[in-house]
Amino acid sequence: MEKVKLEIVGMSYSRSQSGAYALILGIPGQKKRLPIIIGNSEAQAIAIELEKMKPSRPLTHDLFASFAKHFEISVTEVLINKFEEGIFFSKLICLRDNKISEIDSRTSDAVALALRFNCPIYTYQNIINEAGIMLDDEPIGDDPEANQDIVADEEPTDFTDYLISELEDMLKTAIEKENYEEASKIRDEIKRRKKL
Repeated sequence: MEKVKLEIVGMSYSRSQSGAYALILGIPGQKKRLPIIIGNSEAQAIAIELEKMKPSRPLTHDLFASFAKHFEISVTEVLINKFEEGIFFSKLICLRDNKISEIDSRTSDAVALALRFNCPIYTYQNIINEAGIMLDDEPIGDDPEANQDIVADEEPTDFTDYLISELEDMLKTAIEKENYEEASKIRDEIKRRKKL
């Protein structure tokens, strides 16, 4: 079966499931998108790594990556290998002592680990054909920064009365308190203002 490389396009709050997020993967140079519904904690794990935030203590995915690296195990690729009844299934392709192993994984966890191991994410063309959607936005791949922005639905925020320096202090405090949802909202407000 033909494998297709995917890149992270962004994340948005899920309109179909409360407390969930839609992770959007795309094919470089195309408008085809693969939306995957993921939980809040997995969304935070992905967002923190995309934004290069440093939590005060390691998150579960950071711990797994440190554990694997300590024992000289590398994740060389993530493969979204199955789509059944609206659920995506994935495998971590691991390498140790020149021996390849495959480990079953939830897709959200696999993507969070792909970011930590800096490895590619693939799927099969038949999964793209079945679960992919076409969007009218620009194809990804032209702008190197395009894949690093997390796109969130517009939500009213209560940060309008704060200066950017105050927001940066609030962001640091939110990260120290491990309140990553609040941190991502503050980060989005800082980014919005810096673009003005």
